[in-house]
Amino acid sequence: MVAGPGTLTQTPRPAVFFDRDGVFNVDHGYTHKVEGIEWIPGGPQAVRRLNDLGYLVIIVTNQSGIGRGYYDEAAMHAVHDALRAHLATAGGRIDAIYFAPHHEDATLERYRHPDHPDRKPNPGMLLRAMQDFAIDRERSFLIGDKPSDLEAARRAGIAGHLFDGVDLDAAVRAIVGG
Repeated sequence: MVAGPGTLTQTPRPAVFFDRDGVFNVDHGYTHKVEGIEWIPGGPQAVRRLNDLGYLVIIVTNQSGIGRGYYDEAAMHAVHDALRAHLATAGGRIDAIYFAPHHEDATLERYRHPDHPDRKPNPGMLLRAMQDFAIDRERSFLIGDKPSDLEAARRAGIAGHLFDGVDLDAAVRAIVGG
């Protein structure tokens, strides 16, 4: 048997869960065009620091703009590709990205849900990642820019830290040291 995500043969690792908009990029509302992305300082360095310390780096992002019909999944994936390339400028790597396109007012029926378990403040994306990877909850935490991010962390049983939007590497250093 080959050890992979979620197998008990893996040694649990700590994970840092990040919200996307407002943490890696300035949140101008429904970010979905690569050419309009404004990166927040310190992202590549923060992710590289966490990679070097052995943390899994996982993004958990509400993307109701998909369900509302403002953009499609391909546009979101293009933003994620741009984010990966941006983080790679300092050698940073994302291990996984989870997204929740659901919303109670979604115009697309398949995404309409009054309270989807994946949509923060619900912890579904975090819990799914914890099933997919061997994660040490005690040493894991989330960095987000909204109370709903912190509530999702609390419901998943991990610490949550509110990011002020200034310098992501400084925020990570304040939490993990270095």
